[in-house]
Amino acid sequence: MSFARIVNRRAIYFLGSVAAGATGAAGLASSDFNGSFFNGNNNNPKNNGSSWWKGLAGTSAAAAPALRVAEVEKGKTPEDFQQVYNAIAKKIIDDDEYDNYIGYGPVLVRLSWHSAGTFDKNDNSGGSYGGTYRFPKETNDPSNKGLQNAKAFLEPIYEQFPWISHGDLYTLGGVTALQEMQGPKVPWRPGRVDLPESATPENGRLPDAENGADYVRNFFKRFGFTDQEVVALIGAHALGKTHMANSGYEGPWGAATNTFSNEFFVNLLNEQWKKEKTEAGNSQYNSPSGFMMMPTDFALKEDNTYLKYVKKYAENQDVFFEDFKNAYKKLLENGIEFPEGTPTIVFKTLDEQEQ
Repeated sequence: MSFARIVNRRAIYFLGSVAAGATGAAGLASSDFNGSFFNGNNNNPKNNGSSWWKGLAGTSAAAAPALRVAEVEKGKTPEDFQQVYNAIAKKIIDDDEYDNYIGYGPVLVRLSWHSAGTFDKNDNSGGSYGGTYRFPKETNDPSNKGLQNAKAFLEPIYEQFPWISHGDLYTLGGVTALQEMQGPKVPWRPGRVDLPESATPENGRLPDAENGADYVRNFFKRFGFTDQEVVALIGAHALGKTHMANSGYEGPWGAATNTFSNEFFVNLLNEQWKKEKTEAGNSQYNSPSGFMMMPTDFALKEDNTYLKYVKKYAENQDVFFEDFKNAYKKLLENGIEFPEGTPTIVFKTLDEQEQ
């Protein structure tokens, strides 16, 4: 059975459970699309100091911040990466009971987001390039609580394909999950190089969900994102749910938690929201349907510039998909220089390969 068909079955299951009567406030949080992986393999030829320095473009302190240069895994072709995609997609299907049948798709998207979301354009530090989420300092960042489950999910994939870098694995995991959850095709490029533990960025670079529009706008300036790109990226909250134990929020943003859609924007505009406190003392907006929004989500409705894009995406899912695809690709590639000849791969879904 294809994953797309399983997703539809799960969506129906979740819709039924909501309609059957979740009473009380449902809520969600910034660290929960859900997360224990191993801390790297020292036998991986891409996981050594020489590869790290080889991967830096330029060494002058007076020069502009150096981009890190992609190096495609030696001898590997797009077909090899398609095999990694297929292994991830099939494992998502096999492990479909995770998180009450939401599955691993949402948490894999979130791992890709958070591994890339440490990027700082001011010095080109952090980001997806070095695969540093595999180290305890980043794994144990309080903002990453729950993502250990995604890391553990990908461990056997890495064992099957030990030639792939962790940065490529984490980002490819997100692309795979997104496409298999009926999201847009994302052109993906390989070549990230495992950096040493010393390259791990400091904790505190990931977003705080308890803030408003000004915070959101200033936070995303570090990535070089426009207002339109910010709204598109946050639309990924259509996926998954938050968990009180991980983030201090509880509940889903919508009903179809494992199908990528524009539901987040539709719900933001049309649900009747009430601001309430969670058990952890955080603020979240709850609706009679059992959905939730965090303050940073609700800020998109309160800011006139953001609201323009919220309405646009609520009205036209195809436009949202196109804008999200472009912003997500930018997020995953921030700080990386891809040399001429680096392949751009558009993966086939499992359904497409069955046809």
